[in-house]
Amino acid sequence: MDKDRIAFLEEKARDLRVSIVKTLHRSQSGHTGGSLSAIDMVTALYFQVMRHDPENPLWEGRDRFVLSKGHAAPAQYVALAEAGYFPKEDLMMLRRLGSHLQGHPDSKGTPGVEVCTGSLGQGLSMANGMALGLRLSGKPARVYVLLGDGELQEGQVWEAAMAAAHYRLDNLCAMVDANALQIDGEVEKVMNVGPIGEKFRAFGWNVLEIDGHDMEAIVAALECAGKAKGKPTVLVARTVKGKGVPRFEHKASYHGVAPNDEELNEALLCLGCIED
Repeated sequence: MDKDRIAFLEEKARDLRVSIVKTLHRSQSGHTGGSLSAIDMVTALYFQVMRHDPENPLWEGRDRFVLSKGHAAPAQYVALAEAGYFPKEDLMMLRRLGSHLQGHPDSKGTPGVEVCTGSLGQGLSMANGMALGLRLSGKPARVYVLLGDGELQEGQVWEAAMAAAHYRLDNLCAMVDANALQIDGEVEKVMNVGPIGEKFRAFGWNVLEIDGHDMEAIVAALECAGKAKGKPTVLVARTVKGKGVPRFEHKASYHGVAPNDEELNEALLCLGCIED
């Protein structure tokens, strides 16, 4: 891919990281670590790969995105706002009573959100249904679903993985945000889900293992997934929880904690942004 375009996407991801920490700081509630680890993949989807129309969120030809790890909603919200689905000012109402930006995605209230998520383990099943429906209707649209590695501890994920391969859903692409941490600590110690790639491969998936913060690799893998035939594709993306802010990185303690004033200022400096 053109280096200028990669640079644009990298800068966009940086800007969205700034929006995430500002949004979470304002709400003083929400999930910092997993939102920051996922934002490079979310950026690649919304600003390079997916076909979608902010002016017509229900356009029938759109690609669909399911945020199965719904607690990382800030990552999706900042991308939707940046893309023009709703005013950026709305981000400051995250988790407020009556706001359309709740703690987990709400398809009834937020333009651009396809399904309500948050109960971990269910997103891949819903994405399967979407992919099947699109295929039956003859539409060429694709479905993308983002899961957490801790979420793979849910048995329903593997039932859905089996079904996706059985029905040869090659219009489906799953992404695993494999940051190796969950709210209770290290995924490997809480309930080891590895080796992730080998397990999906055994279930009949096309498996691509990448650095989840290498924008060029992310885009290339997503484009490769779009060309795969006869089987679904999963991107096993090795990421860093809290990526972009050293104080947050590799720390399970920032799974569900919003930055305080000091942490916000430190984060903005790390991200090259001087607060007004």
